[in-house]
This record gives sequence, structure tokens and C-alpha cells, in this order.
Amino acid sequence: MDLFRTLLTARLTLTPVGGADLIDLRSLKADPRVFAVMLGGVRSWSETAAELAEDVRYWGAQGYGIWAVRERVGQAFLGITGLKDRPDGRGVGLRFALWPEAQGRGLAREAAFAALRFGHERAGLTRIVAVARASNFASRTVLGGIGMSECEVFTQGGFAMVLYESCPKRGTAPGGTAPGGSTAGGNTARPSGPSVSRSG
Repeated sequence: MDLFRTLLTARLTLTPVGGADLIDLRSLKADPRVFAVMLGGVRSWSETAAELAEDVRYWGAQGYGIWAVRERVGQAFLGITGLKDRPDGRGVGLRFALWPEAQGRGLAREAAFAALRFGHERAGLTRIVAVARASNFASRTVLGGIGMSECEVFTQGGFAMVLYESCPKRGTAPGGTAPGGSTAGGNTARPSGPSVSRSG
């Protein structure tokens, strides 16, 4: 286990995606309930395999990337969260996509906050963005709840999209209502609030 890049929260374990996650990722990314509204849409099995290879390379090059999200108790696969450059040039984007069955327990918010804090405090990113459809109030609630602020509205694929950003002042933690922090080595964060399956 990579202790620097593995994140533990009150209820979740986040590990950088790797080959052992391929079967779970293929199921998640082929499900239109989860990935139909994600950037790039639903993936085929071959597209997921290629994307996983790219995600592994990205971790090696950048020191941050996409995590597999699992429950700490039982290690059930719940989805993904992470940080990756957006292809539209808007910056390093925070993403999260969890199974619909994982909604309603604050898990998306817990995972997203852990990734956001790692990005600022461990990866040294001064600005992180996230995008949600204007009509996706659940995702927008998560993003606002972890301290991200609305900064732009634009159109993508015929849909109104809202761009959020997080730019904490130097020496301060990311905003939001979650106390504590999620870092490597077993420290925990305990955010609470509504959950959602996807953003990005």
C-alpha cells in the first residue's frame, strides 16, 4: 500500500487506481446511471482499460490522480474520486462518481473532500476546479459543502454547466464544513451531509 497516496476517512479508504480495480471500473463506467453525465460519457470496456493505463501513468507523472473509493469496513467498491487536468483547459478538475446505491449517506462528499484536501496540502495545487450541470443540485450541494465556490457558467453539449473553484489562501486548509483532515497515514476527516453519485 502506498501510504503517502492512500487516504483514510471516517468510513472510506481511497487508493490510487491500478490493475486490480479494472473489473470494478469497467462496471462503473459502463453504467449510464453513473457515467452518462460524466465528461466523455459511458465508456466501453476497452476505453476503460485504456483510461486506467493513462490514470496510472498520470499518477506517476503528477503525484496526484484518480482514487478507487472503498468502504473501510468490508472494502466494498463504491466508485471513484480524484484530480485530473480537464481537457477543456479550465484547470485541474475534481471528479467523483459513486454507485447510486452509495447515495444518501454523505459518502461522495467525504471522498471528494479527501481528494480536494490532498490536492492542496500534499500535491501543492493552488487552484482546483469542478464542473456540474446547473440542474444537478445534489452535485452542486457537495461541491459547495466542501468549500468550492461558483465562478463561471458555460454551455457544454447543450447543457448549462457551473464551474466551481477552490483557491485556499497559503497556509490554510480548504474550506467547507468538514472538520479535521484526510491525509496519508490514517488521519481521518469526518464530513457530513448529502451524497451524490457524480461530478466531472
